[in-house]
Amino acid sequence: MTSWQGKTKSMSKQVTGIRGSFFDFIDDPWKHVGNEEKSARFYADGLLIIEDGKVKAFGPFDKISVQHKDVEITHIPGRLILPGFIDGHVHVPQTRILGAFGQQLLEWLQEWTFPEEIKYKNRDYAKAGTKHFFDNLLASGTTTCQAFTTTFPVAAEEFFEEATRRNMLVIGGLTGIDRFAPEDFIDTADNFYKDTKRLIGQYHRKGRNLYAITPRFALGATPDLLEACQKLKKEFPDTWINTHVSENPSECRLVEELHGCPDYLSVYEKYELVGHKFSGGHGVWLSNGEFERMAQADASVTFCPVSNFFLGSGLFRLGRATDPKARVRMSFGTDVGGGNRFSMISVLDEAYKVGMINNTHLDGSTDPRNQDLEEAERNKLSPYRAYYSVTLGGAHGLYIDDRVGNFDAGKEADFVVLDWNAGPRAMVWHESMIVGNEGPQTMAEAADLLFSIMTVGDDRNVDETWIMGNRAYQKSAKDEPALASTH
Repeated sequence: MTSWQGKTKSMSKQVTGIRGSFFDFIDDPWKHVGNEEKSARFYADGLLIIEDGKVKAFGPFDKISVQHKDVEITHIPGRLILPGFIDGHVHVPQTRILGAFGQQLLEWLQEWTFPEEIKYKNRDYAKAGTKHFFDNLLASGTTTCQAFTTTFPVAAEEFFEEATRRNMLVIGGLTGIDRFAPEDFIDTADNFYKDTKRLIGQYHRKGRNLYAITPRFALGATPDLLEACQKLKKEFPDTWINTHVSENPSECRLVEELHGCPDYLSVYEKYELVGHKFSGGHGVWLSNGEFERMAQADASVTFCPVSNFFLGSGLFRLGRATDPKARVRMSFGTDVGGGNRFSMISVLDEAYKVGMINNTHLDGSTDPRNQDLEEAERNKLSPYRAYYSVTLGGAHGLYIDDRVGNFDAGKEADFVVLDWNAGPRAMVWHESMIVGNEGPQTMAEAADLLFSIMTVGDDRNVDETWIMGNRAYQKSAKDEPALASTH
């Protein structure tokens, strides 16, 4: 049986240790072109010391164990241990429409999404769906998410309550939309303001909850709603802003017409929302100028390749977002249910393919006039760039890298345990690694193995997920991967 941690265990102040093979990051690999291993750490035999849910010490077993001789140690052999995956963009009430026929964004919202999200006005329905949502996150190795709920406060309440029961670090909030949706789904700007203000007081920085003022997207927001968001951000400057930006070309044109603005980002700029702790999902059709303005404002974008493929939205320009002259904060996201996978490993697989297509467009082989070799190279998603983006990079993209993302002392001890023998095996899974479950002995071997997991594996490779030093999910050898129910 799969074991779920149904409620938060009382945190013990007893010091504990985890022994195993560890891989994490200390820097952005895009800063180390040609020498990306400088951004990472790997210990074939490492030890993580946890006290009160936080990292107390981390390093080679031989060194750290001597300093903590009386610590009770849990040994996890034959696995790779990484910081927990971070999903920067996901929709809680779309869990049950996973795999609904895609169409394109605007039609898909009307046919599938809004009718399902309306059901979340019922607390029992919202509670059951939200529990299922978090079950899927943990089975996929995701320990933190930034999430959309829906227009009904009960959905936001159930999101934060379930996250609290599991002691998970989350960012989310009531989702505002006052047009471009069915009448029984939209709400007024005044109600959004009042309900959001109450929910901020009730949940923001209570436990591990962080609140995001959440205008769903500019197409579904009147000036009144965006003014309410502007007012809330001024009253509560410590909160996040979470929304969508430039996902679909038809959407972009409609937004510019409705708001009379020159581009999508300028709608949010008009209401002073773009800045520190602003996160815009997708950004497929952002112009060079918009990327530059986001970088200047210290705003963030979330790359959602699975969803962008599923809904036919386009190819995110990964090499542009990582331009060192205008580097934008960035996280990766599943965008469930536009994305048809909860697994961040699957997100990396699709992100790699986006990058390779972009590389071909820019390397001069298709049209020499478009050649930009530096940007072309930045699109190549190596294992270092990939796993950075869903751990420390994802944390940086969501402005929480002071809390999670790697195994530095003082960080909250969320991590995932990967089984390289689960699911199909790739060519680089050398016999020397598999025999006796010895595993990789060098950083290069570990990086090769991680790349294979991301391109051949999926959530079947997630063996355990730990939250604040407690095991929250464990998959036995007989378990099947967790699946989302369909319609």
